[in-house]
Amino acid sequence: MYSPETGRAWAEVNMGNLRHNYNVLKQRLPKSCKVMPVLKANAYGHGALAVALELEAAGADAFCVATVREGVELRKGGVKSEILILGYTHPRDFGLLWKYGLSQTAIDARYAKILDSFGKKTHVHIGVDTGMHRLGERCENIENILEILRCENLVIDGIYTHLCAADSTENPYADYTEAQIEAFYEVIEKIRAEGFRCPRIHIQSSYGAINYPGLNCDYARIGIAIYGLLSTQEDTEELGNELKPVLSLKARVSAIKELKAGESTGYGMRFVATRDMKIAVLSIGYADGVPRSLSCGRGSVIISDRKVPIIGLICMDQMTVDVTEIPNVRQNDIAVIIGKTGNEEIKAGEIAKQADTITNEILSRLGGRLGRVFIRGDEPDERKKGTLQKRPSKAAVPCGTARVQTNN
Repeated sequence: MYSPETGRAWAEVNMGNLRHNYNVLKQRLPKSCKVMPVLKANAYGHGALAVALELEAAGADAFCVATVREGVELRKGGVKSEILILGYTHPRDFGLLWKYGLSQTAIDARYAKILDSFGKKTHVHIGVDTGMHRLGERCENIENILEILRCENLVIDGIYTHLCAADSTENPYADYTEAQIEAFYEVIEKIRAEGFRCPRIHIQSSYGAINYPGLNCDYARIGIAIYGLLSTQEDTEELGNELKPVLSLKARVSAIKELKAGESTGYGMRFVATRDMKIAVLSIGYADGVPRSLSCGRGSVIISDRKVPIIGLICMDQMTVDVTEIPNVRQNDIAVIIGKTGNEEIKAGEIAKQADTITNEILSRLGGRLGRVFIRGDEPDERKKGTLQKRPSKAAVPCGTARVQTNN
């Protein structure tokens, strides 16, 4: 039987660190506010079903994903908690929302009326655009928002907005964030004034929970932070050791080759040896999520507890590294692309910086053909085999009345 650890490349997902991050983030928020983990893009490359079951067992009672298909896969896998679809669902797929008990974002009033005309009771959260200018009914269109609340077939479970500049506490970004928060709460007050029951509210994502933890909401939608990182290495380092990275990425050495001075390796002859050297071919490439921009010495990997540079162009399925200074490297050895071994470590944030992007992109683009190995603790031999334990969902807390709660 195939095992990821005997395959060509795989990700190791540390469930102990995942639970640690969940608990740390929960403690940062007011007691009435729960963590709603974000599981879109296969839980940022970590394996959505396994992550959902683990966090459900830890106490999470609501999750959010980007697409209805992601929600269906979680339901089929046994996830019992609420699952909110953050993005657009085509009307032809409204039946999946009803069949699998999924909650849909009402992305504007027009969409809500189409969803209402489906004719079956459908659970929704109303999206409110307070300045992101993406999805959501504009906050000044209060009558349109009230029209959504009046839809007979929509069960309004929640209402939320999304902060677009919460990653900065400096102006003008902080002022903009405060204006978004104020605009959202004004919508909530107008809803109450019209006699509607206040649905559960949520505002913060990862940076919102880090930089604006005192907001009194029912949920905080936590994505990248629950996986132990923020979007940049600098932001992650500012938190110190508060969060722990959950994912490591590894691959096998598939071949060892001698390269003579003047010879090249890989497409385009982009690397030409200036001396006799030894190279290792790794069984991982850009189709697995390794950015091609790390080619030609920009990135590195760890083999035998030593960092070695990537040489030549990264291919779809393979890449080469310089192992001239490692005497005992052999075929089938393990290379670490993300993670720590010995005294060396390569962080996802470092790779993101080298690739001129953010950690969210690095992790979420990890390919589907990578195996996923779920471990507990710091030792890679502590395996959790089989199906992860599940826990029944809990009832959601009612919407609070105060805007800010200081007793975190």
